Amino acid sequence: MLAGSLGALTLAAVPGAAPADAAAASGTAASQPTTYLVGRGISDVTGEAAEVGMMGYSSFEQKASGIHQRQRSRAFVVADRTTGKRVVYVNADLAMIFQSVQQGVIAGLKARYGSLYSEENVLLSATHTHAGSGGHSHHLAYNLASLGFQKDTYRAIVDGIVESVAEAHEDLAPGTIRLGRGELTDASVNRSRTAFEKNPAGDKAAFPGAIDPAMTVLRFRQGDRDIGAISWFATHNTSLTNKNTLLSPDNKGYAAYEWEHDDQGVRYLENQEGFVAAFPNTNAGDMSPNLNLKPGSGPTEDEFENTRIIGDRQFRKAQEIYDGAAVPLSGGVDSRMRFVNMEEVTVGGKYTPDGKEHRTCPAMVGASTLAGSVEDGPAIPGFTEGMNSPVAKLLEPFDIDPPEWLVSCQYPKANLVPTGLVNAVTPTTPTVLPVQIVKIGQFYLVAGPAEYTIVSGLRIRRTVAQELGVPLENVLMQGYANAYSQYVTTPEEYDLQQYEGGSTLYGRYTLPAYQQEFASLAASLRDGTTIGRGPSPADQSGRQTSLQTGVVMDNPPSGRKFGDVLTEPAESYGQGATVTAEFVTGHPKNNLRRGGTFLEVQQLVDGRWVRRLDDGDWDTTYRWVRLNGVSGTSKAVVTWKVAPGTPKGTYRIVHFGDSKSLFGKITGFSGATRPFTVG
Repeated sequence: MLAGSLGALTLAAVPGAAPADAAAASGTAASQPTTYLVGRGISDVTGEAAEVGMMGYSSFEQKASGIHQRQRSRAFVVADRTTGKRVVYVNADLAMIFQSVQQGVIAGLKARYGSLYSEENVLLSATHTHAGSGGHSHHLAYNLASLGFQKDTYRAIVDGIVESVAEAHEDLAPGTIRLGRGELTDASVNRSRTAFEKNPAGDKAAFPGAIDPAMTVLRFRQGDRDIGAISWFATHNTSLTNKNTLLSPDNKGYAAYEWEHDDQGVRYLENQEGFVAAFPNTNAGDMSPNLNLKPGSGPTEDEFENTRIIGDRQFRKAQEIYDGAAVPLSGGVDSRMRFVNMEEVTVGGKYTPDGKEHRTCPAMVGASTLAGSVEDGPAIPGFTEGMNSPVAKLLEPFDIDPPEWLVSCQYPKANLVPTGLVNAVTPTTPTVLPVQIVKIGQFYLVAGPAEYTIVSGLRIRRTVAQELGVPLENVLMQGYANAYSQYVTTPEEYDLQQYEGGSTLYGRYTLPAYQQEFASLAASLRDGTTIGRGPSPADQSGRQTSLQTGVVMDNPPSGRKFGDVLTEPAESYGQGATVTAEFVTGHPKNNLRRGGTFLEVQQLVDGRWVRRLDDGDWDTTYRWVRLNGVSGTSKAVVTWKVAPGTPKGTYRIVHFGDSKSLFGKITGFSGATRPFTVG
């Protein structure tokens, strides 16, 4: 009786959880582990590093100007040795996984492996960094700030994800997976508290602090060797503000870097097998890392220091849970996926607040969407959260008159752009979206193509757990997955029309529609039946345009050549000092150097220069600065903050770049500073 009581108490500590009747169902330590085939992989997905709009804040002023840290795709493959079924899990340092990216990745995997990997058993997710290159969607609404589609960034992302999956595929070996759970309470805050409070008491009771503190960790081993971890936690990956113009994976990327690089000794350019640590999001729609509810504020007033601190808190909690992970995953591997036209779902009363049948609507962007989230990054001045009908005077400049039936369907949203209707002219927001459930043993991932608030995620998890007949704690919401369609709020939250409600595209009953669709997938998974694929999303790749100018040519300043040092470092530096060097350079768009670097910090060791740091490291930055747009001259500014504990010795900074001639020829070059000492 005592053991049963302790088990119930443990489950009760998990928000919204319910006690299980059997150890096998709940996945307790009493279960025996299943030996799967497991593999991990990692690859670079960093896009264009200069003169391209960044993705996340929809700010036309936020254009990339360099790299703080490279963005990466982390992949895990799990195969059932009995049935041969397998699933792929990918978490990439991106703002979103757009449908264009899913289509490109699946096509790339099909070219390599035939039907082995498909849209049904491949789950693609994003960390939701707002500090990456934009322009990789096939829908206009998400390419505005980047001035259209950017094919080089798109290819970097798709190719990098495919490479990470290929690495995981080649790495497959017998192994086990263990699950751990815990809570992290100082890395998120509810940025839409007034909307959260509109939910019923039973929902709010699951989140006493109005945050989702749950962290879920999978520990991967091959034999007796640890090879990786996936650590889910709900917080926006927006410690960096819309004033930042350096590419970065933000706080979740720092958490991964700290575990892989600092703790496990991974060196990304050395192509060695190493530990892979993914830090995906769950239902983070209303969770902010900016603890003071202001952009770039909390716990400090330095956005980069906040990135490090919030990332470090996630890493340390994840490692603690990982070390104590006692629940072995056991049982089969399976998955279900189908496409749904989210603009035309008839939702049964079982899933609606009033118990009546309702319908979703053609997509509509609300006025409060353009306000952005004031806690993480305002977007367009003049629009505020909480805007609802009528706001005719504010909308007059846009000369948009949506039909009355659509206004009624989307009520009380202040209708700004009826993107579902505009789609007839040009693809603006998605209509047909993927929903997916992945099963690994007794653990279920519910993958949705949006940003779900914590109560939205809870309701979906409850629906799926009930349909499957499993404990709630064994079902996890994976947002930002396989496509992107902005936010999903509860109907009660929707009525308040905060930023998240204004960004819930398909109307008040979007969440109930998802509950209904996921219930259908869960029933198919439970019963072992097949389910129809649904309507096919259109391939919009042939309808893409860009207004962003390309590189015409590069020229060095008079009397200089590419790679020349314009500003040398000082002769010596102490711990904590910042080394700065400037070089004559070409445009970084000439060669993204994916899988490579624009800089190296090298140390002289036994008469040989050895790479110590590159542009993927936390302590370095690479900035590109245009000197003369007419002549095509530019410079690279490289900085290195000498971390405490850096070995004393002789160092130099090396810059790698590529120049483009007027006739289009691209030529690589490099340059090195004079040596300097670190004492």
